[in-house]
Amino acid sequence: MAKRKTKYVCQECGYESAKWMGKCPGCNNWNTLVEEIEASNMKNRHGLGIDKRSISKPEKITAIESQKEPRMTTSMKEFNRVLGGGIVPGSLMLIGGDPGIGKSTLLLQISSQLAEKQLPVLYISGEESTRQTKLRADRLDIKTDMLYVLSETNLFDIANQIEEIKPSLVIIDSIQTIFREEVTSAPGSVSQVRECTGELMRIAKTNGIPIFIVGHVTKEGAIAGPRMLEHMVDAVLYFEGERHHSYRILRGVKNRFGSTNEMGIFEMKESGLREVLNPSEIFLEERSQGAAGSTVVASMEGTRPVLVEIQALISPSSFGNPRRMATGIDHGRVPLLMAVLEKRVGLMLQNQDAYIKVAGGVKLDEPAIDLAIAISIASSFRDQPTKPDDIFVGEVGLTGEIRRVSRIEQRVQEAAKLGFKRVICPKKNLDGWTIPKSIEVIGVDTVQEALQVGVSR
Repeated sequence: MAKRKTKYVCQECGYESAKWMGKCPGCNNWNTLVEEIEASNMKNRHGLGIDKRSISKPEKITAIESQKEPRMTTSMKEFNRVLGGGIVPGSLMLIGGDPGIGKSTLLLQISSQLAEKQLPVLYISGEESTRQTKLRADRLDIKTDMLYVLSETNLFDIANQIEEIKPSLVIIDSIQTIFREEVTSAPGSVSQVRECTGELMRIAKTNGIPIFIVGHVTKEGAIAGPRMLEHMVDAVLYFEGERHHSYRILRGVKNRFGSTNEMGIFEMKESGLREVLNPSEIFLEERSQGAAGSTVVASMEGTRPVLVEIQALISPSSFGNPRRMATGIDHGRVPLLMAVLEKRVGLMLQNQDAYIKVAGGVKLDEPAIDLAIAISIASSFRDQPTKPDDIFVGEVGLTGEIRRVSRIEQRVQEAAKLGFKRVICPKKNLDGWTIPKSIEVIGVDTVQEALQVGVSR
């Protein structure tokens, strides 16, 4: 009898070791290595749709015919835009998010919309029974005979049902509950997630069926399982939002069939998710007029410009080490910009506490928001409000210069559409495009110039 080979696999990053270690060398997490039996010979079972093999030969790239990928569109324009225009047949998409954020609700609504177009959809739930799924469907008022619900966790049985029904779309909720019998480790382990995702990818590509798989997230917010999971799929979507806010953000961080970092806004209602077609109005509807420390920035989320309010509160520190807190932006950006203001502008901020927040629960990470953050800090420190119809866009360098940003034309057009009167932006961005007549665009070279224009003493 052959001796069983065992290995220790990190459940966070997928690192493999021949012996157990308390700390994973790959991700530096403690107590994440779990013993698994190494399968010596894993044969593909009949019915998984992967036994049919064809010999492919290399082709000249000039001889390959270009064609546009056909897409299935849903009734949600926001969802279609995040995916690049719709669902591509044969694609494998991964969606992650915090528990209870609304992933199952979103996918069930998408399934219903496609089923109403007489496209068969198979919704597979490994965490809920069919009656629990039916309760959610009743709340969402879903009444269609083309939506099939299956409560199953065995990949072999799931593949057989896909082959029998031949659906136009498959939903797997969630990948951590699906197991393959040939893999000896428990469902949700690194080996099971990797093998099951690989089989689902082959089913999708072989049969041309788009498959959505739901992934759990870790406490840090990343999708649980091996990092390779995100490399295997065609698109990675994150469903974000605060529990105390009704708005949800669907963000695409990877998409082989569209632009990355696209963002779709939804509002959670009692009857399900409702798309928000103009998020800028939502983020600015509760803005206080004439308040010091408040500025508006035009940030690009994928191909869409979004106007968001940035708030700053600067107050004298009661302790030896001033506090620097930020919500919605990178924490390290705040002390950097405060150092620039102190060195290049002369604002004495070294003994001031700083609290920065992006209103509405949005997370911004592009460099073009630097100028708005700096103006907010200076406005709060001087207790002088900015004009309520001003927009600030620009990247701030360590020498105090304002550097050019991308897609300035779309940002200005969005500001003009919402009634703003002035845009303060880098002077280098003023050439090569036509400025709308309804808005004034002011170019600045340094933070000092921007403060003179935007914040009066």
